[in-house]
Amino acid sequence: MPSAPSNHVAMSELSYQEGHANAVGKMDGVVRKATNVVTGNTTQRAANSDTVADKPPVATKGRHSADYIFRSFVAGGLSGCAAKTTVAPLDRVKILFQTGNPQFAKYQGSWGGVAIALRDIYARDGVLGLFRGHSATLLKIYPYAAIKFVAYEQYRAFIIGSDRRKETWIRRFASGAMAGVSSVFMTYPLEIIRVRLAFETKHRSSSLVDICKKIYHEHPVQKPPLPATIQGSGATATLAEAAATTVNAVAPRSGLVNFYRGFSTTLLGMVPYAGVSFLTHDSMGDLFRLASIRKHTTLPKRASAPADKPAPLTWWAELVAGGVSGVVSQTVSYPLEVIRRRMQVSGAVGDGHRLRIGETASMIYRERGVRGFFVGLSIGYVKVFPLAAVSFYTYERLKILFNI
Repeated sequence: MPSAPSNHVAMSELSYQEGHANAVGKMDGVVRKATNVVTGNTTQRAANSDTVADKPPVATKGRHSADYIFRSFVAGGLSGCAAKTTVAPLDRVKILFQTGNPQFAKYQGSWGGVAIALRDIYARDGVLGLFRGHSATLLKIYPYAAIKFVAYEQYRAFIIGSDRRKETWIRRFASGAMAGVSSVFMTYPLEIIRVRLAFETKHRSSSLVDICKKIYHEHPVQKPPLPATIQGSGATATLAEAAATTVNAVAPRSGLVNFYRGFSTTLLGMVPYAGVSFLTHDSMGDLFRLASIRKHTTLPKRASAPADKPAPLTWWAELVAGGVSGVVSQTVSYPLEVIRRRMQVSGAVGDGHRLRIGETASMIYRERGVRGFFVGLSIGYVKVFPLAAVSFYTYERLKILFNI
């Protein structure tokens, strides 16, 4: 049991540090105190020790328990909403740039163009214009982020477990990639609707119901019929025509399948994006926890925390780790994201027909060359750094708050 003078000194030092921390830094102290209030824990610090005698965290009960999954689901969803709200105006401009909206194409290619685009949107539609489609974004991002973080925790527990020797880059990448694929499969239709809403710029824009009906009834581009003369016998030509007719008759041409437009490309992009994102974040965490610098970058670890759970990072280290992970993963997967965006709005520009992956990629290359696959990447960096930073920071702090 520590003496009264020791307690007095400890409290004085704590007050001094909190008094000189900035707003984000103070949140760390608030979260640590709120943890004890929410979970009913009492903090008792022993002399010359930073351990906390509190109730065992949920993690010790097993990451596969329903309680752990529920708490991580809530934490993941809230972190996604906080991050998306932070960058919603930039997200709107990025989509307009990526999809080649004719009213905003002239603003591409410069930082000033981003500011002008934001100004024009604000002048025409006010503050709500900067957040157009954001309600659909939140409806989509909450389950998306919640499933992503829950899936990562589950895949990580299965693939890596508590054995630090299994903490390899390929296992981290695989856990993140599978988590991303799981989350995007469950929420992709909402992403289609969100992008189409954000693409609308007319004063009398379509309602949510109108957008859904338009997407539902869109048809793919009709390919020209096979030529009459084909190398080989006439029977071969007839057989090829019959096969093509059968495929066209069986394959869905409109309907619910339209809400998964570009899904295969999304999977191709999600594997490197989510895999690299979690891999980079965890690797940055290892870097900040090196013995030479961890006294400046980590917070005290609870004595009751699981042995495989590392010490939490300070606010600035967590923000940097999350931001860097977003920049790296964005760079790796950006070309596939551009293709996906163009496929998603292909029915909103032109004659209402949708394009396939190869056709969309060829069209982008003909229009702009290789640079066309990186249109909007600069604003993407501006958006993705705070997005990933806030997302990982909020999730990690909520894990402390929820005692997981």
